[in-house]
Amino acid sequence: MGSRWCKELKWTQAGILPAIAQDAETGRVLMLAWMTPEALEATVNEGRAVYWSRSRRKLWRKGEESGNVQVVQDIRIDCDADAILLQVEQIGGITCHTGRQNCFFRQLNDGEWMTTERVLKSPEEMYGRP
Repeated sequence: MGSRWCKELKWTQAGILPAIAQDAETGRVLMLAWMTPEALEATVNEGRAVYWSRSRRKLWRKGEESGNVQVVQDIRIDCDADAILLQVEQIGGITCHTGRQNCFFRQLNDGEWMTTERVLKSPEEMYGRP
């Protein structure tokens, strides 16, 4: 965590912060992921979203396998300095690993989770595996 501005954030004990990706043009929330100081610094330096994969325990450059890169237009933090907002251009129009436009495609309706968006590209097509 080299940069002064990075040190000003209130990282959790695990050294991460939630990062929300928002479409810079429409304002639509695309996804929520996690960042470490290293991921945030890489995002700033590379101009593309770099997250921390909690399951793989390593940096994850959004789109490195799928091609669905997020080009960062703006970076903001909330009033408590404990959440990050990335305004991005979503290359290819697909954010979710399920092949949908965003990760928030299920809506609570009469006590049931209903899928509200169609798959634009199958995971098999994006990743070459099921």
